[in-house]
Amino acid sequence: MRGHDRINRYLPDELILEIFRHIDSKSSHDACSLVCKRWLDLERLSRDTIRIGASGSPDALVKLFARRFVNVRNVYIDERLSISLPVQLGRRRGGDQSTLPSLKLHYVADKGGSEDREMESYCLSDAGLTAVGEGFTKLEKLSLIWCSNVTSVGLKSIAQKCSSLWSLDLQGCYVGDQGLAAIGECCKQLEDLNLRFCEGLTDTGLVELAMGCGKALKSLGVAACAKITDVSLEAVGSHCRVLETLSLDSEFIHNKGVLAVAKGCRLLKVLKLQCINVTDEALQAVGIFCLSLELLALYSFQRFTDKSLCAIGKGCKKLKNLTLSDCYFLSDKGLEAVAAGCSELTHLEVNGCHNIGTSGLESIGRSCTHLSELALLYCQKIGNCALSEVGRGCKYLKALHLVDCSSIGDDAICSIAEGCRNLKKLHIRRCYEVGNKGIIAVGENCKFLTDLSLRFCDRVGDEALIAIGQGCSLHHLNVSGCHQIGDAGIIAIARGCPQLSYLDVSVLQNLGDMAMAELGESCPLLKDIVLSHCRQITDVGLAHLVKKCTLLESCHMVYCPGITAAGVATVISSCANIKKVLVEKCKVSQRTKRRAGSIISYLCVDL
Repeated sequence: MRGHDRINRYLPDELILEIFRHIDSKSSHDACSLVCKRWLDLERLSRDTIRIGASGSPDALVKLFARRFVNVRNVYIDERLSISLPVQLGRRRGGDQSTLPSLKLHYVADKGGSEDREMESYCLSDAGLTAVGEGFTKLEKLSLIWCSNVTSVGLKSIAQKCSSLWSLDLQGCYVGDQGLAAIGECCKQLEDLNLRFCEGLTDTGLVELAMGCGKALKSLGVAACAKITDVSLEAVGSHCRVLETLSLDSEFIHNKGVLAVAKGCRLLKVLKLQCINVTDEALQAVGIFCLSLELLALYSFQRFTDKSLCAIGKGCKKLKNLTLSDCYFLSDKGLEAVAAGCSELTHLEVNGCHNIGTSGLESIGRSCTHLSELALLYCQKIGNCALSEVGRGCKYLKALHLVDCSSIGDDAICSIAEGCRNLKKLHIRRCYEVGNKGIIAVGENCKFLTDLSLRFCDRVGDEALIAIGQGCSLHHLNVSGCHQIGDAGIIAIARGCPQLSYLDVSVLQNLGDMAMAELGESCPLLKDIVLSHCRQITDVGLAHLVKKCTLLESCHMVYCPGITAAGVATVISSCANIKKVLVEKCKVSQRTKRRAGSIISYLCVDL
């Protein structure tokens, strides 16, 4: 009844808080906070996450949020971007995140030393980090991405105030050994630590951390830390017995450090290495001691051979994900050993390993029947027979990526299409032997395909896309540089794939306004379209496209001579959700600029 508050009178705080946590809509959540002061206070209690991008005064924001939201457990601060971002406040249990008004970044006009001092105020400082520690005493997860003004002083305050911290990301922060040692001394529950690009650290800091909280540490990432050596990894091997994930990118790590980790961290499940001075000896130890390994990624390894993969295949029976990138001395023998020993493999990426050929991949197809994703990049020696074997043996394959594989053609794609009918994603780029025959087979057999990319496959034409339109319901299509595709193919896609949300038809010289009109009629969910370098598309086609594609968010139309300033204005005025337009500067009128205001972000390209 009007004038009677039956909700506040009878419902306790705990029940209202639980209701707030189950509200999915951001607008509904914000509306609840405006009902009354009690609901505003309770809504603030339900927040457990804050996100701060690059802004004019992060220190002030932190202090403000600390007063308002006392139950925050997760803080994310990312200063990689030089523009102002909205501050997002998350609720517990994965609800939508509400957004406060953006804090505009006021660019400094003065020159000299005053400019440097003023610019420093736009970055989180030790004072701000101290405020984080004092304001969010329940903090469990802290991410400081490229917060370059933060030092050990701020990190010490976090360690002393936030003893429940279990996840810490310091990527790009110039913190020193004292701060890391304090974390080790005070944060005994720390499980996840990222030290990528922390150039101020030495072995001293990481050793003290390992000694202090190593018993709980499960994940460690180190990259581009020139003063972190094998000494640190020996400490990790000795004190971090439950470590499950290790990511190393360093030219200063040698066999000694990796050997120590392999012998000491026998629960290791994920290992990512980009260490040019690590050889077979270290990888063989991984195969002997790390029997629970599930993911192995090796990048730019130039000093190890098939002996390493033979050891992995022999010992790591639980391996599911393998990435081999620029490993020049690996051959089919190593891949055959993995296939023989790691039958649970589900993901395989081979990138630039020029000595791996057809027989190695054939063994994968015969033995790894649970393979769900395969990526072959710059593999000139892998031919049709390899993918034919994959098609016969890997019935659960859902994603296939092929880049610059000159020996793979239609026969291989036909085998994949006929054998892997659960395929959902197919990306092919610059595989010049793939043509209509293979893609038609995909359309006829792969009914679950939703993501198709055929960039610069110039033997693929309209006939192939007609088959795709008749057999698949695509959400994502990229046919950039496929010169034989014209209106007929894109019209077939539009009619057969009404769920299409992304389309890249750039550099299609035969594509015109008829295709644009059909897309406008048949694809109302389209959000992103790339039309650059399409010489036959004009303002008329563009008008038909945007008339009913009301959800359009981005439109790239650089170097389309048939599109004028009038066409650009049509896009801006017709698409309420537009966020980015890529177009030549000369085609943006002053009126269009005024209409766009700050909502649209477009890149101006001079002719």
